[in-house]
Amino acid sequence: MKFNKSSQLLLVSAASILVAGLMSACATLTVDFVYVACSKAAGSNNYGEINIFEVNSESGKMRQIPASPVPSNGRNPVAEAVSADNANIFVANRDDNNIVQFIVGSDGKLYPYNTVNTPGIYPMALAANASSLFVVDTYQPLPTCSTAAPCSGSIGVFPLTAATKTTPITINPAVSNTSVNGQYWPLAVAGKTSDVIVPTAVNVLPSGSYVYVTAYDSTVTPNVGYVFAFTVGSGGALSAVPGSPFAAGVMPSAIASDSKGKYLYVTDMTNGNILGYSVASGALTQLSGSPFPAGNAPSAIIVDQSFNYAYVANSIDSNVTAYSINNGVLSRVGSYATGLQPVAIGIDPSTAHFLYTANFLGNNVSGFELNQTDGTLVLSQNSPYTSNIQPTAVAAIPHNGTGSGVH
Repeated sequence: MKFNKSSQLLLVSAASILVAGLMSACATLTVDFVYVACSKAAGSNNYGEINIFEVNSESGKMRQIPASPVPSNGRNPVAEAVSADNANIFVANRDDNNIVQFIVGSDGKLYPYNTVNTPGIYPMALAANASSLFVVDTYQPLPTCSTAAPCSGSIGVFPLTAATKTTPITINPAVSNTSVNGQYWPLAVAGKTSDVIVPTAVNVLPSGSYVYVTAYDSTVTPNVGYVFAFTVGSGGALSAVPGSPFAAGVMPSAIASDSKGKYLYVTDMTNGNILGYSVASGALTQLSGSPFPAGNAPSAIIVDQSFNYAYVANSIDSNVTAYSINNGVLSRVGSYATGLQPVAIGIDPSTAHFLYTANFLGNNVSGFELNQTDGTLVLSQNSPYTSNIQPTAVAAIPHNGTGSGVH
């Protein structure tokens, strides 16, 4: 069959309308954007990248958007945090001692906006709320601190100025701590000033009143684990909660809290369990039945903020263990295979219906559908999904009405 020119134009127009309709339909099926920090790009000499996935609301299938990946604007990105308004992603680049602020477009794209240096050396964890960005550094900012001559870690606080109609969130200079004449709070244990305290994770309660850092003493065998608790004061200044630091097994590796800030959970990588605490005025008391069993080398934990479930990534077992939560107590639901060595975990913020893990040695991301009735998981369509080399962190924002509007 042969078509004349006008017929060809009609066909092109019809095809264009069809494609536009399909693209629009696909757009409405995107429930979240997931940002996976990867420590290496091929041939990049440790310069990192961020893979941007969109999550299908019906199948949970994840696929990278056309603009993915984007540079992390630094070497070896290891941590991510999302601003309270879901319009910014903060990325910590370990080897450059910096935090890069990216503006999130309504289409999920990332636009680098600002870079700040961390107060200490080798950032390894981030947390954010509406008023502050918290960063934990492996070493304090002392001239003698290095991998050859390690010292204890520290936490710093960057106050945030809320976005306006014309300007994004502003990261202000780090808060000063007059007791050390610096912009950091040391992680120190009374009577053990010569010991090296190695931080591993950070969590700020939903109220914003308290922030917690997990760490362990590397100078003793076996190691001794701690949770350092701080009250967040006016302007972001920190003060130690009475009784801090609190005992936390041997080598705490990750930390998470529930949506009301009543309970705090810490994974112990060495012992293969989860320590559960009740929170009162910032102080921690171990829950009845704690510690709760996990798998081998638990590396990440997340608490579902909409339903009473918690999920732990077990790095050696290459799986995720699901738990139900009843008055803070964890009860095992089941374990589900992931890619090789999961080190980070997230839940979709729009519907709490999908869960994903960053698999460090698998160079991929596992996706799951979360049953909100019983907490069980099933693999999402076509999971796992290829990422760049050695993914280290995940963060997510809702798709609808939460980005900055930037294109």
